[in-house]
Amino acid sequence: MPQKKNADSLELIRGKSGRLIGNCMAILVVLKGLPSTFNKDLQEDKEPLFDSYKTLVELLQVACGTLETLTVHKDRCFSALSPDMFATDVAYYLVRKGVAFREAHKIAGEVVALAEKEKCTITELTLLQLKSLSNRFEEDVSSIWNYESSVQQYQAFGGTARENIITQVQLLEQWISDSETLTTQV
Repeated sequence: MPQKKNADSLELIRGKSGRLIGNCMAILVVLKGLPSTFNKDLQEDKEPLFDSYKTLVELLQVACGTLETLTVHKDRCFSALSPDMFATDVAYYLVRKGVAFREAHKIAGEVVALAEKEKCTITELTLLQLKSLSNRFEEDVSSIWNYESSVQQYQAFGGTARENIITQVQLLEQWISDSETLTTQV
């Protein structure tokens, strides 16, 4: 349909994941419980293996085409940001204040419920309102209402902090370089 703005190619890639996972499971089931000698069962690993290879090659072509033609509208991305996204940040804020994660998660849910009841966003709740849910909220709670800080706080490997993204890109570039070197040697 002409008004559709979804990335069809990405939806197709996502849809193919079921096929790839199914092929993986087929191979794992064939291998399950095999004794450590030659087994004719292993004749059954070829079809899912070759199908997965063919599927991945096709999907990589689709992914490359998608990324080469992708246009990111930063203004639209920023306008889609919502204060509700800070609910997890509320929980992590409370954890940093010494609240057990399970309790912090519960309180974060109460913060969202209170904002809905008050017909406002969680960032519009007053410190007094937040303190009514937990005395661990302090003046510095306003520091978590920042989208950039929200992204930057995830410092673990694979996290969303800028340094992690740069590291992940460098690792991927190195892997691509190594793969190209390997394929030219073959």
